[in-house]
Amino acid sequence: MKKIYMTFGTPDFLHKFQEENPNETMVQMLGEDTALLVHETEGDTLFNSPRKYEVFEESGHLTENGFFVFNNIPVSDEGRPVFEHRFKNRAGLIEEEPGFIAIRVLRPVDSDTYVVLTQWDDEKSFKDWQTSQSYNKAHAKRGTSEGIDHQKSIFPRSSFVTKYVGQTEQ
Repeated sequence: MKKIYMTFGTPDFLHKFQEENPNETMVQMLGEDTALLVHETEGDTLFNSPRKYEVFEESGHLTENGFFVFNNIPVSDEGRPVFEHRFKNRAGLIEEEPGFIAIRVLRPVDSDTYVVLTQWDDEKSFKDWQTSQSYNKAHAKRGTSEGIDHQKSIFPRSSFVTKYVGQTEQ
């Protein structure tokens, strides 16, 4: 099973780590106040104490360039099957959007927070997706009695979004 490991650090330190491991798939991203290195592998992590995830849904290939959005969604233990079922049966419309590069739906190994990671050509492409018919269709049940967000018992806390740009975008 493919895994993703994440660690934070200074851009210089993370870049050096990438250079020391040229055969590994690693993408450095820069946020407002931090740098993040994502290691995608079927093997073990090279990081000392990373955040650990299993990739249970994916499309596209992560690249160094672009705009990255992490939708961090806390899910209770009993809610995991419902949450994962929803993503395994998604319409897949996001892949058809202009500017879309990749998606990873990540199951946490040692926490309760799933991550839906999407990569876009740029922030405009992401914002265009948010106002698209495809987005509306994908989120049509949100806020209704049929929507997964209505099942409050599976979400112990509010979700939150973090955004990054590829290291070469700065």
